[in-house]
Amino acid sequence: MNILVCIKQVPDIEKIKVDSAKKVMIMEGVPLIVNQYDTYALETAVRIKDADPSTKVVVVTMGSAQTKDALKSCLSVGADKAYMVSDEAFNNSDTLAASVVLGAAAKAIEAREGAAFDMIMCGKQAADGDTGHVGPQLAEFLNYPQITSAMELTVEGGKIKANCQSDDGVNVIAAELPVVVTMSQTPYEPRYASVKTKMAANRAEIPVLTAADLGIDAARVGAGGSPTKEIREYVPERKKGGVKIEEETAEESVAKLVALLSDAGVL
Repeated sequence: MNILVCIKQVPDIEKIKVDSAKKVMIMEGVPLIVNQYDTYALETAVRIKDADPSTKVVVVTMGSAQTKDALKSCLSVGADKAYMVSDEAFNNSDTLAASVVLGAAAKAIEAREGAAFDMIMCGKQAADGDTGHVGPQLAEFLNYPQITSAMELTVEGGKIKANCQSDDGVNVIAAELPVVVTMSQTPYEPRYASVKTKMAANRAEIPVLTAADLGIDAARVGAGGSPTKEIREYVPERKKGGVKIEEETAEESVAKLVALLSDAGVL
């Protein structure tokens, strides 16, 4: 089985600070990490490889030279090969343009590796944009079935079955291969790299694919191929905390709640 995992390097949101006066995020000095949901996708792919050693796991990302660090971290925890997609033509691509690039990259990597991918995996959304668009759009461009917000996967007989997170609980969805799957949080945590695997990953050569390598029409990517436009960036106003009512009895709590609502003009 051949699996492609699409990953994204994002700012560590826990390290982002806010300038309260200017009401903007301070991004300077914020470390970049592999998007958390993408780590669940990679861990799931590597677990499939653990169960079937003939499985090959390839990772790919769009970005600049610094994204090689993210790819090497993926190699250190079980990915077999990594590709970086990088070109000035891709700058300022929104999710639609990024999906075009990743779809073309998947086909280009298949040609280079000499085998088609049975499954393409992504995190369900990225920590910086939170749109959840890329996986479904990628499936549309490739004309593949898609399974979204999967928590666990089983592969058997050319089919995939997934337990998927939903508002109603967990849905069990099956699809024929090839398929695009986006991963939610899994019941297991991503594995850690060892010193040995880190050293091996640091020595790995990572091929870089350009727009020319992918044969992409420049009009479909970058700012020109991105219908999404950012109007402004701002930090939402922080809401005041609520009031917790804990009286001796339920009746006293209700009486206090009614009094508070009355004083506030709600009742």
